[in-house]
Amino acid sequence: MTDQSRGPAILATELEKTFVDPQRGEVHALRGLSMRAEYGEIYGLLGPNGAGKTTTMRILSTILAPTAGSAQVAGVDVAADPLEARRRIGFLSNNTGLYPRLTARETLRYFGRLHGIDAAALDARIEELVDAFGMGDFADGRVEAFSTGQKQKVSIARAVLTDPPVLILDEPTTGLDILASSAMIEFIESRRAAGTCVIFSTHILSEAERLCDRIGVIHHGRVLAAGTQEELCAETGEEYLDRVFLALVERAEGARPA
Repeated sequence: MTDQSRGPAILATELEKTFVDPQRGEVHALRGLSMRAEYGEIYGLLGPNGAGKTTTMRILSTILAPTAGSAQVAGVDVAADPLEARRRIGFLSNNTGLYPRLTARETLRYFGRLHGIDAAALDARIEELVDAFGMGDFADGRVEAFSTGQKQKVSIARAVLTDPPVLILDEPTTGLDILASSAMIEFIESRRAAGTCVIFSTHILSEAERLCDRIGVIHHGRVLAAGTQEELCAETGEEYLDRVFLALVERAEGARPA
């Protein structure tokens, strides 16, 4: 359930991000993007490649600094106090780095120590996660020998090790088989009841339909519309999410100056 007394879990206001590309020159990845997400909410980001989804998530997770605008995560400004913001975030992408020569337990212990978790509490938390994500059979094997699904389980466990109030998941099911993808989706669903805010990007519309309480459609670095699936359907007059997405993009393209 949303905790209104704490304010929004995520609040981004007029975010801008400009890159300089040697071939393309100045690239505007974000153009005044604003969004808000609450605790206990799964907020989906939908958009084509290059729309600004990953740039938005990297700014929220303090990996990138915005060119302009502001973003707060769990009440902390990500640009003014990135270290404190990181303590309140779990970040996962399909290329989250793991050290190949460490075991799953060693990986979790390493990152737990970086977060300053007490040794006894850390050991108990690691065993809790090993059990929760079904890693018992491979927890003491080296990451370099793991399957994609096994690596993803370790990455998930790493992201939630500190039980952060905000999870930022950038296309987390990419490259996973059906069983691993199903387990990931069930995990994301479980975060709602835990009161966690989940920001979730995907190209798979069925995942968005199943998981997301609200959806923000991003195109050319802006949020074109945001709301529940029912609200977006009502706004566009479309019945299905793929048609909603296309209608919003076509409307935005038609409104752009020639």
